[in-house]
Amino acid sequence: MNKKTGLGEFLRMRRSQLQPADVGLPDFGERRRVPGLRRDELAQLAGVGLSYYTRLEQGLSLNASPEVLDALARALGLDEVERAHLHDLARASRRTGTRRRPAPERAGDTTQQLLAAFGDAPAVVVGRRSDVLAWNRTGHALFAGHLDPHIPDQPDQRPNTARLVFLDAHTRDLYVDWPKKARDVVGKLRLAAGQYPDDPRLAALIGELTMKSPEFAGMWSEHRVRKWDLATYHMHHPLVGHMQLNLQTLNVPQVEGQRIVVATAEAGTGSAAALSLLAQAGVPSAKVGSHTPWSTSIRA
Repeated sequence: MNKKTGLGEFLRMRRSQLQPADVGLPDFGERRRVPGLRRDELAQLAGVGLSYYTRLEQGLSLNASPEVLDALARALGLDEVERAHLHDLARASRRTGTRRRPAPERAGDTTQQLLAAFGDAPAVVVGRRSDVLAWNRTGHALFAGHLDPHIPDQPDQRPNTARLVFLDAHTRDLYVDWPKKARDVVGKLRLAAGQYPDDPRLAALIGELTMKSPEFAGMWSEHRVRKWDLATYHMHHPLVGHMQLNLQTLNVPQVEGQRIVVATAEAGTGSAAALSLLAQAGVPSAKVGSHTPWSTSIRA
């Protein structure tokens, strides 16, 4: 992740995704050399000079004020999450020297207690890089029953939800609308990259996924950011079949970057019955070397 060019790349990509009609500018039908708005059109909409805006895109000016950034966000039609990401990128570009690397992550005792309080509801503790830091029994059975249930306790071998979604066949099959889940994952990683630009393991993860997954590389290049607190997914589990589940995200109190993802289903539905069955069934054990769907292992 290049902190000096991140802001310019984001501005350039989002500018290319807008047409004049999207922002109320007349379109005289002229053929454009590049897709989207021209630099001068966006600069005019934001009320900044063309030369100044050009330097921002080129990474030559690193001192954009909050007011200028807000004006650019309005001109680009960014939502609140995207606007905050724009400010994160600007702050990262202004930093000099090397910041202290983020501390290793772990699920603390109180977080483990909160996890246990969800009972049979599937719940997973996820860190700033989307590493799985802990899960309860049903969370493991729902999301990764083919993995060792104790693997989150091993920091160097923890599953990573982004890696699972893009590189693990079981997880791909789990989500009926896989592209929707994949874009949500990429959008969350984009936010994390803006918030933690000095995290080498996050940079390594993004590099790995870019090299190994053309689908990830394509989605990553779009510079879309997402911060979902509630999402509904259609899932097909190898043990209990089809379910429509709501995944809700709760921030872990007083721990930056950690969150708990909890899966629920509407009461009285087949999905709720399937979750209850999953909680009762436990996780089948797979022999090493087995070729069942539960034996595939992806490690962080």
